[in-house]
Amino acid sequence: MTVLDDKLTPLLGAKTAKALSGSLGIETVADLLRHYPRRYDERGSLTDIGGLELGEHVTVMARIEKVLRRTMRARAGTILEVTITDGRRKLQLAFFNQAFRERELKINKTGLFAGKVTAFRNNLQLANPEYELLEGDDLHESVMDEFLGIMPVYPAAQGIQSWAIARAVRQVLDTLDDVDEDPMPAELLAAKKLESLHDALRQIHRPESWPRLESAKRRLKWDEAMSVQLIFAQRRHSAVTRPAPICAPKAGGLLEAFDQRLPFELTPGQHEVGAKIAESLSVEHPMNLLLQGEVGSGKTIVALRAMLQAVDSGRQAAMLAPTEVLAAQHARSLRDMLGDLGQAGELGAAENATKLTLLTGSLPAKERKQALLDAASGAAGIVVGTHALIQDTVSFADLGLVVVDEQHRFGVEQRDALRSRGADGTSPHVLVMTATPIPRTVAMTVYGDLETASLRDMPAGRSPISTTVVPVAEKPKWLDRVWDRVAEDARKGNQAYVVCPRIGDEPASDKSDKRPPLAVLDVAEELAAGPLQGLTVGVLHGRMPPDEKDAVMRAFAAGKVDVLVATTVIEVGVNVPNSTVMVIMDADRFGVSQLHQLRGRVGRGSKPGLCLLVTEALEGTTTRERLDAVESTTDGFELSQLDLEIRREGDILGSAQSGKRSGLKLLSLLRDEEIIAEARTYAQEIVTEDPALEKHSGLARMLATVVDAERAEYLEKS
Repeated sequence: MTVLDDKLTPLLGAKTAKALSGSLGIETVADLLRHYPRRYDERGSLTDIGGLELGEHVTVMARIEKVLRRTMRARAGTILEVTITDGRRKLQLAFFNQAFRERELKINKTGLFAGKVTAFRNNLQLANPEYELLEGDDLHESVMDEFLGIMPVYPAAQGIQSWAIARAVRQVLDTLDDVDEDPMPAELLAAKKLESLHDALRQIHRPESWPRLESAKRRLKWDEAMSVQLIFAQRRHSAVTRPAPICAPKAGGLLEAFDQRLPFELTPGQHEVGAKIAESLSVEHPMNLLLQGEVGSGKTIVALRAMLQAVDSGRQAAMLAPTEVLAAQHARSLRDMLGDLGQAGELGAAENATKLTLLTGSLPAKERKQALLDAASGAAGIVVGTHALIQDTVSFADLGLVVVDEQHRFGVEQRDALRSRGADGTSPHVLVMTATPIPRTVAMTVYGDLETASLRDMPAGRSPISTTVVPVAEKPKWLDRVWDRVAEDARKGNQAYVVCPRIGDEPASDKSDKRPPLAVLDVAEELAAGPLQGLTVGVLHGRMPPDEKDAVMRAFAAGKVDVLVATTVIEVGVNVPNSTVMVIMDADRFGVSQLHQLRGRVGRGSKPGLCLLVTEALEGTTTRERLDAVESTTDGFELSQLDLEIRREGDILGSAQSGKRSGLKLLSLLRDEEIIAEARTYAQEIVTEDPALEKHSGLARMLATVVDAERAEYLEKS
């Protein structure tokens, strides 16, 4: 009999096992049975062709309507053109130099056809698809059995098709022994009325009915939710047992002096979050806090106050930014806010001042050497930089707090390295800031080991930002008005950003029929010679040398550049209060949250901001709906929920977060919030009693099956 740990080669043969391993990374029976169908068809019904997308690898169930063989014009040989239909839409199949297939591809036969969707003469097409006919004299009885009742359709890949996976699953299930020990605790199964793992795995692949299928899915979603939440619960337990430097508030210290000089009142939210951070820094366990807030909600001032509390206790604080431009901007901004409190060692410094040091990879050798010395000796109380801060060559005298700006831009290993930089085996406190508000379910699942705090209110004096979609395909003259508005604002002494998706020095790509995204270098040249002639137009992008980027930003901040044409390098942290207009070209090429962050660069002073979303997307399309949503609200928390609904959840939990394929295949952040929350509670109770899961060997095994080793390592470090 077969068990979950068995390798597939003896069961399926070397050829099939090799295809599963090479294309999908499936090695064992457990891997195969956790490769769930992505949808189900019922025998006799036809798959909807209307939902196909260009570039998608699909499996279509349809009937052959027309077969035509002709000689190709452009080259020697023949092409067999087959038209198939699902009863509503048609799809073209093209077989090149395969005339022999005409013998079996007969009109009115029904089959499964699989391949990559391409376009030919404005029609969707599958070129040289693989197929399995489901009717006719040549249909084997075994194939007929595979597609009786509810038919699973599997995520396929080059080299192995859905029906081949279905056949492999069938072979394994026919010999699968009962699962000896269900990994889930019996009391949990009873309390939540969950199926056994054995029954759930059978029903997910060969469901007896739609209700049994839903019951199986619910059980397997619990497996995924528990696996992730157990990892987070173990991580939280580990954090509590790790020592951290105690950074208690100090009467008459830097923080107190800084607060006394503030020219404005902190918002209620800043007071509340500040008190929470102050308390967390005062205990001997590491703080791990995710601070989320709108662009301009005052996260930086909250972070600075936390860093000053660390400095008051005799420790150091480090602030990491995703780019050198932003690191330099943060250093300037913090110096401005601190004034003589941040000028230790300089003439005119306050008596209890600290030193703020900028450390990036592009510093000249002499300045870098001094910055390294300041960090290592403890002379610098606050060190600002990029990932260069966590290289082996950088050491700190006594690192008490690390502030990470825009967490998603840092690699897992980089963030993990920070946690080992404390003195005497301690782990520094970590404050993570993000300007992209995160829905509760995402926070519970992706940032499950972090406490969360939100800044919802905006500081007094921030100006409103209005947003307008500019539909140039429908109203091309509106673009002229856009440049008129930019020029008008510039003549009033204001400044503008123009954002483009591409730099412009990349090699040309002919892989798509779609127009290439607009480029910074091209747009800047056209604007300077055309509608913005006479204005000073600057350029900023990520591939410029660091000193050039810094010089451009300084010139823009000083008002010497009227219009800055840039990539998304200006997306976070860039603060120029005099900028009032932002024009985002090809706005449909950006995500909802990214558009929201970008527009937060304007309206940062006393004058209102205007964001213009230029697009060729047509009214009524999903793309246009996204832009209309950004136009309709400036509430980032509302937009983040919309973004979650629009984006693939796999992007959120998979490669976009970790660089790995997501281990969560059934669990939905939108639909399964209740399961995620309940699993979090159960996981916490189990780990509190049994941190290493020694008494829960089934759960320990499930972790390894549901969340692979690489994914688990990512979750543990993130």
